[in-house]
Amino acid sequence: MDDQYKPERVWTWDKDNGGKFANINRPISGSTHEFKLPAGDHPFQLYSLATPNGIKVTIMFEELLELGIKDAEYDAYPVNILSGDQFGSDFVDINPNSKIPALIHNTNKGATRLFESGSILLYLADHFNKLIPEDFTQRAETLNWLFWQMGSAPYVGGGFGHFYAYAPVKIKYCIDRYAMETKRQLDLLDKKLEKTPYISGEKYTIADIAIFPWYGGLVLGELYGAAEFLDVDAYSHLKKWAQKISSRPAVMRGVRVNKTWGEESTQLHERHSMDDFKS
Repeated sequence: MDDQYKPERVWTWDKDNGGKFANINRPISGSTHEFKLPAGDHPFQLYSLATPNGIKVTIMFEELLELGIKDAEYDAYPVNILSGDQFGSDFVDINPNSKIPALIHNTNKGATRLFESGSILLYLADHFNKLIPEDFTQRAETLNWLFWQMGSAPYVGGGFGHFYAYAPVKIKYCIDRYAMETKRQLDLLDKKLEKTPYISGEKYTIADIAIFPWYGGLVLGELYGAAEFLDVDAYSHLKKWAQKISSRPAVMRGVRVNKTWGEESTQLHERHSMDDFKS
């Protein structure tokens, strides 16, 4: 076709071509402005937002607190990624990749910075020796699925979600390509959960926490308005698992932390009681 796109010899940045996220997508890294992040009194300082990647970490903290681990108390502050907060100088010092979530763990030995949601989950699991198997083989299976999620979800979010819901034009080839891959992943999880009650076996682990916000969100109809398009009811085992995970008290609290509605936000600066989360 004469009007088919032909790549230039050298790519150039069209700042206005990017749809909903054109104002924050750019081909260079680093901070764009000076900004000092707030900080609280707890050892853990979380800077994030209630996106699928963000709520992995708040669910993890809430699960640890549900287990009675007081040392998992944390301060949480929203980072408005649509306004470019992730490019502020303090945030970039924690995560040079300018993506949420980002976490600081303050100890008497100094501060440890943590970024990438999978890395944060693994760090917290190892630090508290919870939600990850002690058995070496079972631990390996949990990590298999944790890293599977980290490598697979970009096809769902940056691929399917972008072209189906956010791209400035609907391109059939792109939507078909990523819908096919998303459905393959859903089918994979559905077949796995037909055999075991949780992702990596008989027990709830960080693998479930990592996978739930993306794939649980999809089959529960909470992402991209795409439940019917993807025929999520066909994945009955995955949907049953997602409903089970979503009913956990810690999960119900975790998904509400740093969730914004316009100018309002739900922030968890310190955990007082379950009543703080009742609405």
